[in-house]
Amino acid sequence: MIFKANSNEYLANSVIISPTNPHPGEDVKICYNGLLPQSGASCVHAHIGYGFEWQNTQDVHMTRTPSGFETTVIANNHDTLCVSFKDSANNWDNNNGLNYNFNIQQ
Repeated sequence: MIFKANSNEYLANSVIISPTNPHPGEDVKICYNGLLPQSGASCVHAHIGYGFEWQNTQDVHMTRTPSGFETTVIANNHDTLCVSFKDSANNWDNNNGLNYNFNIQQ
């Protein structure tokens, strides 16, 4: 089973979403200033999937901002938004294999 957290539990890794518990069809802003940018990455993509089986995966380019990298995606109609991050050298931040998983309110 995937552990589903709210964004406050990932603050130590500099991963935040807004709103914290999105609803299906709602825009979700993902903010990331974790391991990859702290290690010098100049380009970061969010690897997005939904549900326990990582359905409808996509890689989304994140825009550099003064506070890190950001992107906005639409919450799909599943119970979990799953996120990991990769840079242009194919280095990954996947929360030590646990990924970053967020509840989608039904």
